[in-house]
Amino acid sequence: MEYISTRGGTGAVGFEGALFSGYAPDGGLFMPRSIPSLDRDTLGRWSSLSYRDLVKELCSLFITAELVPRNTLHDLIDRAFSRFRHKDVVHLSRLKDGLNVLELWHGVTYAFKDLSLSCTGQFLQYFLEKKRKHVTILVGTSGDTGSSAIESVRGQKNMDIFVLLPKGLCTQIQELQMTTVIDDNVHVFAAHGNSDEIDEPIKELFTDVNFARKYNLMSLNSVNWSRIMVQIAHYFYAYFQCSPSLDTTPLPVVEIVVPTGGGGNITAGCIAQKMGLPIRLVAVVNSNDIIHRTVQHGDFSLSESVKATLASAMDIQEPYNVERILWLLSGSDSLLIKTLMERFSASKSLKLPEDLHRKLSETLRSCSASDEDIVRATRRCWEENQYLLCPHSAVAAHYHYSQPDRALLHPKFSCFSFLSSIPRCCLAPASAAKFQDAVLRAGLVPQIPPEITALTAMETRSTPLERGQDWAQVLRGRIEAVAQQW
Repeated sequence: MEYISTRGGTGAVGFEGALFSGYAPDGGLFMPRSIPSLDRDTLGRWSSLSYRDLVKELCSLFITAELVPRNTLHDLIDRAFSRFRHKDVVHLSRLKDGLNVLELWHGVTYAFKDLSLSCTGQFLQYFLEKKRKHVTILVGTSGDTGSSAIESVRGQKNMDIFVLLPKGLCTQIQELQMTTVIDDNVHVFAAHGNSDEIDEPIKELFTDVNFARKYNLMSLNSVNWSRIMVQIAHYFYAYFQCSPSLDTTPLPVVEIVVPTGGGGNITAGCIAQKMGLPIRLVAVVNSNDIIHRTVQHGDFSLSESVKATLASAMDIQEPYNVERILWLLSGSDSLLIKTLMERFSASKSLKLPEDLHRKLSETLRSCSASDEDIVRATRRCWEENQYLLCPHSAVAAHYHYSQPDRALLHPKFSCFSFLSSIPRCCLAPASAAKFQDAVLRAGLVPQIPPEITALTAMETRSTPLERGQDWAQVLRGRIEAVAQQW
């Protein structure tokens, strides 16, 4: 299995090369040269597997046995999931009105990113121990990625992690999950800017090839292929849990609704679909609706500013994984993708070519939700089920509640609907416990686990990044200083 850049300007690498990278040297993102296709017999065999075993099967398709022996790979994945609170790792809650919620948040930080990052952390440690190598991990976060990344590598002697968080724009709990970790290899920066502004200095350091090589820079954001790879399992598990039967021809379709920010999770869904899984994908966003506008109108353009919403982890204007989706849909046309992304980078505005937009709209449906929509969905779910949703999960529930059968377009909602009542699964990326303000806004009472309550009494540590500072230069200086201690 070889990995190539979406922009075609970098030689092929193996899984290890993709794992230890951020952006490809040409500014693109690594993707498998070819996507495996699964036949009906394989789907049948996989249908009874646990989530854990589905991850093992999928990773085995993208990581050669010569690189990581199968028993070793399985052990790494078992170790990754050993700290999850639920015996099944993930859990499907079947609620009233056909609302199926796949809880992806039973890891240490109560967020779905624990799933992919716990595995990625184990893969990193495996290769680093073999090669006696040290890496510098750079992560920008809108809330959940930072804490999950920290938990995946904290205390490791051969990794230092530098996390930039948007001060005041994630919840107090999200921030405390990062700033209360005071291990020597963890370095947290509280930046006075939004998520997109945080990404700029990180990308600047990665594109400085000499600096990136000298300090072995890598990313654990969803630019990292390993995270996308593990997340493919969400879709297979959701399908097998919600499909009424695998005995019909053709196989039944399941609609999967995906809260979407940077686009990593929906990219994994597109790959699952390309592998032969019969799913319909819906990307649901908050008021930062660039993906919704791209799907509906081919308008991949920034708004005037990022809007602060209740679903704060999705407050993103530049969903970089859209590049991977467009590359897939273009038939791996790297020249086209390079041209389009360079145009977007220069102007922050891009109209998709008509053929590419048509393929995108055939692959994805989309919906946007306001804070009021989030509050209504949260309240309705509680009233009907006594079940608390996080605001990101509520964006998916809003789509579900707005889909009466046989209506092409509900007049009250800007959401595309289907002429059928196929099973639907809403992915739940985080626990409501991390978003107390949103729960209170819905007039409900937060349910806070003791380990989260304890965060408020713990020591914190972070470095401020003020507006007007050269954030890239501050990062360079700290990385250089830390490297002297290796």
